Amino acid sequence: MEKQTNKNTRQIVIYLLITFILTYAVEIFLIMPMAGSTDLLLASLAQALKAGVMMIPAFGALTARLVTGEKLSKENLMLSFHFKGNLKYYGLAWFGMAFLIAFGAALYFLIFPRQFDPNMGYIKSLLEAQQSALGQTGEISQSMVVQVVAVQMLMGVFLSPFLNAIPCFGEEWGWRGFLLPKLLKRFKVVPSLLLSGVIWGLWHAPLIVAGHNYGIGYRGFPYLGIFAMCVFCIVVGIILSYVTIKTESCIPAIMGHGTLNGLASAGICFVSLQNPYNVFVGPLPVGVIGGAGLILTAALLLYKLYREEKSA
Repeated sequence: MEKQTNKNTRQIVIYLLITFILTYAVEIFLIMPMAGSTDLLLASLAQALKAGVMMIPAFGALTARLVTGEKLSKENLMLSFHFKGNLKYYGLAWFGMAFLIAFGAALYFLIFPRQFDPNMGYIKSLLEAQQSALGQTGEISQSMVVQVVAVQMLMGVFLSPFLNAIPCFGEEWGWRGFLLPKLLKRFKVVPSLLLSGVIWGLWHAPLIVAGHNYGIGYRGFPYLGIFAMCVFCIVVGIILSYVTIKTESCIPAIMGHGTLNGLASAGICFVSLQNPYNVFVGPLPVGVIGGAGLILTAALLLYKLYREEKSA
């Protein structure tokens, strides 16, 4: 038993070292110097590297398994679909995630109606800027704006779990498919989920410093952003961990993560240019109100897992 515990600890340490060292190296020495560059090629390369970084947790998980001699089996890979009796968890990860993001944005605009622009002027300004950059002329009509937003929303809901599957696999096979089961062997469910969320949040730290999600120059920069990211990752991590635990597969988590990435910026479509929003509040899900649906759901699921563990 002690030998197995030591192996489990060693796997966690190896995984975290590989994942953090490689990620921080790429983000600090490659991505951060290019962040915000006016050079289109450098900016595009930075975006490509950000997507590539998402594969590092999967690489860390595979390496930790191979180095410690863990046999790769159908059970520990956690890549079986297990549809039977589990469709509700797939629904929670997919459409439930989309609903919770929309709920948070709607709640934010109900509380701050002055920051809601039904004409989607922000998107119109982006389309006009793109048109100008391409050297094109012509008026951007309201119907064009509505069409662009509608297409983006539909793609976000119905296609993002599949379009984002590969990069989200890179993260989820590491965080939920490897780290979570290892932590659950050492700790109870509540500390396991809280700890994995904090680790996941700190993994994003260099990007937060570079302005990802929260921007730069705000009061408390960058520590407030890193703290907020840790809270956000705890919340989202609980939901993704819940569907992983229930299905014994990280595939629902991959779909949920893909939906989140595809719809996270949806609330920006309706923000007012005259009344700037506070990203720490909303309407994005990384804000307190924008993420209210996620927060409430995560609290409920965490309590449910705690009760189930206690009764068992």
